[in-house]
Amino acid sequence: MSRPTPNRQFIRKIIRHYLRYDSENPFIFISALLAFLGIAAGVMVLMLAMGVMNGSQKEFRERLFVMNYPLTILPMDEDAVNDAMLLKLKAQFPELIISPYYTTQVITRNDGSVEGSLLYGVDFSKERKINAVFRKAGGDGNSTFRAIVGDSLASEMNAYEGDKVTLYFSEQQAVGFGSMPLQKRFIVDAIFDSGLKAYDKAIMYTTLEAFEKLLKRKEGIYDGAHLYCEEPLQKIEAIRNTLPDTVLIEGWWQQNGSFFSAMEMEKKALFLVLLMIILVASLNIISSLLMTVMSRRSEIALMRTLGATKREIKGIFFRLGLIIGAGGIIAGTVMGLLGIWVLKSFDIISLPADVYGTSKLPVDLTLSDFGLIIAGTAIIILLSSLYPAKKAAETDPLSVLRNE
Repeated sequence: MSRPTPNRQFIRKIIRHYLRYDSENPFIFISALLAFLGIAAGVMVLMLAMGVMNGSQKEFRERLFVMNYPLTILPMDEDAVNDAMLLKLKAQFPELIISPYYTTQVITRNDGSVEGSLLYGVDFSKERKINAVFRKAGGDGNSTFRAIVGDSLASEMNAYEGDKVTLYFSEQQAVGFGSMPLQKRFIVDAIFDSGLKAYDKAIMYTTLEAFEKLLKRKEGIYDGAHLYCEEPLQKIEAIRNTLPDTVLIEGWWQQNGSFFSAMEMEKKALFLVLLMIILVASLNIISSLLMTVMSRRSEIALMRTLGATKREIKGIFFRLGLIIGAGGIIAGTVMGLLGIWVLKSFDIISLPADVYGTSKLPVDLTLSDFGLIIAGTAIIILLSSLYPAKKAAETDPLSVLRNE
């Protein structure tokens, strides 16, 4: 025997009746209003928090991507990265842009200031194709011993375009009967600005020829090579399979894996903590519905005696909870989108650009995070509405009417 179909018109009419303000029981309406506002606030805060976390991740990823390059080849043997290997790699993957490099640590000195730096020797024409920050810096000098330095380092050294700085190397040079660290004066050819102070202060570029003349590096044998391609995540395995066992290849995401893992963990922890706001708001839904059930016991009993089924009574209170929760989700979504627009459009919160890479608060809410927020909130609301609806359906009309 099939169950009778619930009277939807009857259910909707009772729900509208229970949603009205009841002057005899104002606390029920106030509790429902607090549940609505709590869920709206929770959804809005979650949207803003996830948007800021995603925006920060995206901003750091873009900054680190520029200075770390999509892919990097590193040697395991002394002469593993050479012109022959790179030409073979270019022939197999014509879309790759390759910039080989030398690297060493130096001490930079000028105008009484001393700073430790990482010096790269690069082919300027190739590096401009792969590094947008380097390309933007410009520089057109013809000297072998020219350097492109970061904005922060230039400020520290008080050395700008056309000035000279002294670089001290770890290699020794003979002086009389002794030795001293190798040093050389370099012309500041250009100044780059990556937006991150740590990079601008620590990295310098010079020519391949400078390394070959000063440090006696063998021409055509490098300390590594930077690669650029459109889809490094998809192509890294194919490239790795063509490379000899004497070299390693790393993606920028692997070089900064711990940093992004920490940010992802922080994002998940923040999501769970802020979800507690909605969980607390859902307690107001439970208390509001339970108070409604207790105050309407006689009406529920009367509806049961007039033919209303347990399923219909349960449907009334379950939908009542869903309406409060759904209203909160809609209002919270509107407020969240409005808050994101305000943060994107107006410079309300100003950040130190040398620390965060941008002066404006980055906000970028993804569809997946928005869907997760709505799904998590909806599940909490569904579970919160079940118990009061079950208690309402279990009301015994005989015992209630006997005590009235």
